[in-house]
Amino acid sequence: MAIRVLLVDDQPLLRTGFRMILEAEQDLAVVGEAGDGLQALEQVRALQPDVVLMDIRMPRMDGVEATRQITGPAKDGPAKVLVLTTFDLDEYVVEALRAGASGFLLKDAPAHELVQAIRVVAAGEAMLAPSITRRLLDKYAGHLPSGEEPVPDTLDTLTDREVEVLKLVARGLSNAEIAADLFVSETTVKTHVGHVLTKLGLRDRVQAAVYAYESGLVRPGAQ
Repeated sequence: MAIRVLLVDDQPLLRTGFRMILEAEQDLAVVGEAGDGLQALEQVRALQPDVVLMDIRMPRMDGVEATRQITGPAKDGPAKVLVLTTFDLDEYVVEALRAGASGFLLKDAPAHELVQAIRVVAAGEAMLAPSITRRLLDKYAGHLPSGEEPVPDTLDTLTDREVEVLKLVARGLSNAEIAADLFVSETTVKTHVGHVLTKLGLRDRVQAAVYAYESGLVRPGAQ
């Protein structure tokens, strides 16, 4: 079955461009469009898309609040949110990730990256380049703990190896890179990441990275 995509952007020309790119793919189907966050919520309820391609800065309701409502506890469906931004260090991106976005992509990304990002997010994975994860969190280091604060009790539920894996996720390493770093198989890493997400009640590795920084487990700028 085709992946159902909802386009949300306040610029009709951009929506048209995205539609042309996506409709050229056999496994993607654009089921609707919205020009702001409120329209996006209505369309998500009515159309039940798999992935919402979400702009951040829009009138009436911005993409952060729309994302929060689409992916929050009262969500109406399985929709995942992929945020689009003009700047790779947009101050709203971290807020969108905290709100529940599965990742973000630059608006000027090549067409094949956009298509692949939608497929990745639809499959339940996080779409956020490791290097950008690190740059974002380091950029907003002033808003995160210094690392001197007590580590939350929830981390006590993790094994030592799971804590290691969480730290490496927060540094922006991929599963393959973590596997090489710890001298284990990639399958083992995926298992550890799954346990971390389940024990901490997190949705994906993007939220895991943010959690590691916010909890003080990893200090911004630390290697």
